[in-house]
Amino acid sequence: MNTRSRQEQRQGFTLIELLVVIAIIAILIALLVPAVQKVRDAAARAQCQNNMKQIGLALHNYHDTKKTLPPGASADKAPWRNGGTADADWGSSWMVHVLSFVEQDAIYRNWQFYGQSGWQNANDNALIKGNPVPIYRCPSSQLPETNPYMTTRTGSGGVGSFYTSYVAIGGSYIDAGVLTFGTNIYSTQGTLYGNSKIKLTDITDGTSNTIVVGEQSNHLRDANNQIILGNNYGGGPVSITSQGPDGWIQGCVVNVPTSNFGSPDRVYNVEVVRYRINQIGMQNNVGGCHDNVGNNIPLSSGHTGGCNLLFGDGSVRFWTDSTDLQVLCYAACRNDGQSYTSP
Repeated sequence: MNTRSRQEQRQGFTLIELLVVIAIIAILIALLVPAVQKVRDAAARAQCQNNMKQIGLALHNYHDTKKTLPPGASADKAPWRNGGTADADWGSSWMVHVLSFVEQDAIYRNWQFYGQSGWQNANDNALIKGNPVPIYRCPSSQLPETNPYMTTRTGSGGVGSFYTSYVAIGGSYIDAGVLTFGTNIYSTQGTLYGNSKIKLTDITDGTSNTIVVGEQSNHLRDANNQIILGNNYGGGPVSITSQGPDGWIQGCVVNVPTSNFGSPDRVYNVEVVRYRINQIGMQNNVGGCHDNVGNNIPLSSGHTGGCNLLFGDGSVRFWTDSTDLQVLCYAACRNDGQSYTSP
């Protein structure tokens, strides 16, 4: 009787056995979490690549229709559709111009390509309110969806400040004929720049060798890899990308490049390559990196080790952080005649 009672009492776990089980579970979790994160990263990277492929298709369909690629950023002084009046600066970005080809024709047909069609246009802001265009944003983006400080700016209502993940490539800092304004370097030797009208046949280096759109979906970061705070609209951790505080719809002023603000950083949503992918150690208002807005802000992403790039032939490739800057610059120019080995 006593023996059976003792056996029944010993059916539970001892403290040591419980600790061993907990330790084993902890080890399994430690092994599982990185694997799950890796799968998530791969899925997000694939979704980003699919987004860019859709953008590439839209650019080619635009070219088939208009016989040129869209401008990287347009000014309203040169209306882009019949019925516009040549009366104002601050036009629309390349992402606006291809709306009809990314299943957003209802927005495009009602867009006002005149009278400051960027962040100040009440009609255009109303059209995009609540409609961020999903393929324009990478799921791994580190940026906020909107700039909260834009709600205090007259005329914007914070609507046009939705942050997307992709930027037009206007060339590189080593291109022939680059211009420097302040600390910013500006080029028109890429495929999508201010008021550009480039045909595919103008890409003499070959469409498969030339980047037309790059990823820019992370914050500008200092030498400690910390987010650099913006000076505009509250000084918080707002997006410091080539979109500036005004978001994806903003275009450029008439005279491109311009000395407005002492630099041509008034060509929104356009990147002129000057730094390596995911370059850190940057400073705001230095080296073409300005939160309103700089054309030399590095290409970046939330993906591990690099970013996605869209080429003129519609292909999307993942180039790593270790990509040589000169190779990146050669690929950003449409007509420099330079060959390179893809990373």
